[in-house]
Amino acid sequence: MALSFLDLFSLTWNSLSGNPLRSALTTLGVFMGVGAVSATLQVGNISRAVIEKELAEREAPQVSLFVFQEESGPVMKLEDIDFLQKRLSGIKAISGSNWFGFGEGNVIFQNEKADPSMSAVTLNHFETSGRRKIEGRYFTPADFENFRPVVVIDEILKEKLFSQTAPINKRIYIDNRPYSVIGIMETKGPFRGEPKGELVVPITIYNAMTGRQEILEISIRPNSLEDIKPLEEKIQKIMKQRFPKATIYARNNVREILQQRETLEMTSRALLAVGGIALLVGGVGIANITIAAVIERTPEIGLRKAIGATQSDIMLQFILEAGILSLVGGIAAIITVHSITIVVAESFKLPYEFDSNTALIALSSALFVGVGACLIPAVRASKLDPVKALRSE
Repeated sequence: MALSFLDLFSLTWNSLSGNPLRSALTTLGVFMGVGAVSATLQVGNISRAVIEKELAEREAPQVSLFVFQEESGPVMKLEDIDFLQKRLSGIKAISGSNWFGFGEGNVIFQNEKADPSMSAVTLNHFETSGRRKIEGRYFTPADFENFRPVVVIDEILKEKLFSQTAPINKRIYIDNRPYSVIGIMETKGPFRGEPKGELVVPITIYNAMTGRQEILEISIRPNSLEDIKPLEEKIQKIMKQRFPKATIYARNNVREILQQRETLEMTSRALLAVGGIALLVGGVGIANITIAAVIERTPEIGLRKAIGATQSDIMLQFILEAGILSLVGGIAAIITVHSITIVVAESFKLPYEFDSNTALIALSSALFVGVGACLIPAVRASKLDPVKALRSE
């Protein structure tokens, strides 16, 4: 006659509480294994959050291209953007830019003066940079076609020049020439020293003022971060064929972040392997204790089978014991790691949120190892001959 679940749980609990030291040591083994796995997963989550934060604080991942002749300087022109766009696949946007402005402290609004970074850009500049629009609008094709003297400034320059008034449609002076502010873009780093603000104008304004058609830099934004290294290599190869005598510089703006991510992945794998070994050690402890329990309780098993206990009852009791020990050790480990992580995150100002998926993975691994470790001894116990088991008393 099969036992009810409550009776089975009561028998299991009595068995575990009857050997408190052994149960505590087994739980400790599971605790250490789950703690190692959980801590590794939390380190990975925090590191990824830090990387995401760093990415959000700078322009979208992109490759910047520079081509110089030793004697004549920059040699790229606007048609090189179309040339690259036709030969590159998997890119989200491509744009060009050049320096703009010819002096320091040359941006003026009424009595306010600033010395921002200034660039002349092509139409797709904002899509390439990933800059979010705060106010107003970005450039339109008509701004380029009609050589409109319009500018987009960033939040820092807005605070420097327009702390007391709204900037949209206001007139500022750059090198004593008037320009209309049509939009505000978000400020992006990284910065060297104190940020001074940023300003961009349509590149046709630069062309009309200087009579030049060359561009200093081409920026290419890939569809995904994983594509940026292959894209960088392909760009260098294409442009070396186009300008065989020139010096080609192609660099991405997330190189150090990619290095951090690679280091994180290798470290996470190593720590996860250590955590897995610790968890397996806990599983070995459960297997040993299950074997010892089967040997000690062989007469009890024979008696229970003699009065009607099924093989399933015997097997489930040992599996339930392992499951309870795994759950208790696993939950204690998750709570402990979570508490320690909160303290560390607050101390070092790291981004951290409790991830239920991480806890579920750690707890599931504990249950899997614990139940798996006791399965063979539990099956053997369920198949004991009741007569032989009783005689072993």
